[in-house]
Amino acid sequence: MAHAYVPGLKVLARTVIRKERKLPLEGEVLVEKDSIVRSKDVVARALLPGPVDIINAANKLGIDPKELSFFLLKKEGDRVEEGEVIVKYSSFFGLFKQEIKSNLTGIVESISLATGQIILRKDPTPIEVIAFVDGIVENVIPKTGVVVKTYGTYIQGIFGVGREKIGRLNVLVEDNSKELMDISLLDKVKKGDIIVGGSYISKEFIDKSVEKGVVGIIVGGIDAETLKQMLGYEIGVAVTGTEDIPVTFVVTEGFGKINMAEKTFDLLKKSHGRAVSISGATQIRAGVIRPEIIIPYLEEIESIKDINEIPISTVLQDGAFVRVIREPYFGKIAVITELIEEPYPIPTESKVRVAKIKILDTGEEVIFPRANIEIIEEK
Repeated sequence: MAHAYVPGLKVLARTVIRKERKLPLEGEVLVEKDSIVRSKDVVARALLPGPVDIINAANKLGIDPKELSFFLLKKEGDRVEEGEVIVKYSSFFGLFKQEIKSNLTGIVESISLATGQIILRKDPTPIEVIAFVDGIVENVIPKTGVVVKTYGTYIQGIFGVGREKIGRLNVLVEDNSKELMDISLLDKVKKGDIIVGGSYISKEFIDKSVEKGVVGIIVGGIDAETLKQMLGYEIGVAVTGTEDIPVTFVVTEGFGKINMAEKTFDLLKKSHGRAVSISGATQIRAGVIRPEIIIPYLEEIESIKDINEIPISTVLQDGAFVRVIREPYFGKIAVITELIEEPYPIPTESKVRVAKIKILDTGEEVIFPRANIEIIEEK
């Protein structure tokens, strides 16, 4: 039987999930191997050195740099507060007075009597990395971070924006075709919720969700123009996930009004009310990054240490379920009925590897380039 290997979009009811949690610079790991961690626990911390402020003190006072030591109120290593006087100068028996104040809170890093400069450094900014999911610390990366292992539902979306968010999953609709348009649906939403819709969401609903304190939205489809209005700019091809917006989006199917895949919706509906972690980070070029939804189900296992992983097939073969990622069937779920082995001519007059697929919601059979479909990894 013909088959091929392709990238897959994961929609997994129960699986082992590993999350690497790393600092951007060397710091201190706060947990040990085999520690049980909660999603909001800080697992590593570092201090980002603060910016410096260089003061040309001798020039400001109009004195020789060597004379600066006579007027200093601070020495190297001393702490200073913003607005605090660090140099006090007087001349002509006190008739002329000048002061130099600190523009920041930090320390006096250096004083040069050769140049007459004082260098102040602002207090460092603490950087903390949280576990993101409930689980166990499977591995410690010295001075950098940890690998957290958990077990539960794992779903990848097509596209997302926004930073990592943790909240309570709140499914607002009854089926995967329902749109998030009716503002009254928000009556059952609480601050910190991550809400789930079906096929679409309106800009007005997004705005009202933000007012209610919603931190995440999972939906089948969204308009590109709506995203542009939310972000203030048009989405390009760069990596997303660092946007400073109040709500993170995970779009499971694509742009426009597209029903969320039934399996995806059913898994989310069954997890209504549970803790969920989401990330909008997306990269569609080499080194693909998908937005993700993680719902831990640790109560279903005796010990997370002893979880045996089930290999997931990424084989494109007859009977495999796939998602179409190009028009005119973008976002449609299909099943492969035949992998055609020989290169096949397409409307552009090129010859490419293709598959015969059956679109599930219409029953239509079409021949489609293999490069324009992706396998749905399920278990």
